[in-house]
Amino acid sequence: MISDRPRIAELVCQVFGRSIHPELFDIYQSRCITRGPYSAMVRITSTGHLVSWRVGDLILTEVATSSRVELPQRRRLMSHRMRNSREDYLQCNGGIRYEMAFALEQVSAEKLLNYQKELALQTPRHGMLHQFEASGRFEVGAFSYINVESRDKVFRVQAFHTFPDDGAVLRMQSKFTLP
Repeated sequence: MISDRPRIAELVCQVFGRSIHPELFDIYQSRCITRGPYSAMVRITSTGHLVSWRVGDLILTEVATSSRVELPQRRRLMSHRMRNSREDYLQCNGGIRYEMAFALEQVSAEKLLNYQKELALQTPRHGMLHQFEASGRFEVGAFSYINVESRDKVFRVQAFHTFPDDGAVLRMQSKFTLP
């Protein structure tokens, strides 16, 4: 288990057609959402986030983490290194669709601090936030912020992860859609 914030060069996004054991991660916050026919578990981890979404017998699990975390290969449906920006989707049985997009942006130290202040202001009303301890190279530790929007047929996750040591912000959006 990795307990330090990963370097941005190590970041990957993987999607599985199964659940992933949360014991593989240090979990700082979690939230369970149930709406109509689906349920979801959203977790902020030391390396990013873990989202498990279930409807009937279908389970989709999105993992934003370090490539050093050993994840199973079985039922892995998607895997991308997080560099620059990317969009992708999966079309599942029964008309269920998963979409994701991410953007990794290099930012100045000043812009990063302002960005983290804005995220901290949003948390009480809209989402989950974890602030990591500073590494010593930067006065403020990294932030992970997740906002969830749950509708009858759409479940959206917006995740923001900051990496002060690398001067970077990762923005990621995921959408799970019922037919």
